[in-house]
Amino acid sequence: MKKLAAVLLLLAAAIGAVLFWLSGNIDGLIKDAIANYGSAMTQARVGVDAVKIAPADGKGSISNLSIGNPAGFKTAHALKVGQIDIELDLASVAKDVVVIRRIAIKAPDVIYEKGEAMTNFDAIQKNIASYVGAADDKKAGRKLIVEELTIRDAKAQASAAFMNGKTVSVPLPDIILKNLGKAKGGITPGELGQEVAGALKGKLSNAVSFDRLMKSTGEALDKAGAVVKGLFK
Repeated sequence: MKKLAAVLLLLAAAIGAVLFWLSGNIDGLIKDAIANYGSAMTQARVGVDAVKIAPADGKGSISNLSIGNPAGFKTAHALKVGQIDIELDLASVAKDVVVIRRIAIKAPDVIYEKGEAMTNFDAIQKNIASYVGAADDKKAGRKLIVEELTIRDAKAQASAAFMNGKTVSVPLPDIILKNLGKAKGGITPGELGQEVAGALKGKLSNAVSFDRLMKSTGEALDKAGAVVKGLFK
């Protein structure tokens, strides 16, 4: 019994030490993971100002997240968002599958750009797919389950190569995703990135017709040219 008590005491001390370490380091770990892992996956610059997670209940926020564009695109970014609310299941943080109760992305600034060969979200998805296929992602160990992910009140813009970085506003409906990774017993961060990028691309492709955009822009240029010609009659 004394040996059992000693083992239990040692186990309790180890768990306490892990939780204490996580409470002091979890914000920095998440911030570094978002910037470093995100940039490697997307092949675009990913930045974040701050991550704050309360060790008491796992609720917190991510401030000023930005995802740039892969090489070859002219607009400033693919996505920028001032605040993301997040809620972790702290009991799962030390396990192989980390459960994220909620991710709420509020009023993101999204730019959907069509390049010469593909859109910026196609390129991001392609880059993430390449990363997911690499050994590093498959051996990542930690997997994720996201019980709910929402993107609301987005400010969306569209652009095309002939517009040289200029944009026009387009509507983007709210996005609600449930139980990401649950059926598989967890997914890697790369697979999660693919699912979110795919959902965004799906909504954007339904909202934007680049053929119509090109036609309307061409008509506007024709009208502007006619006005200029009229000045010299």
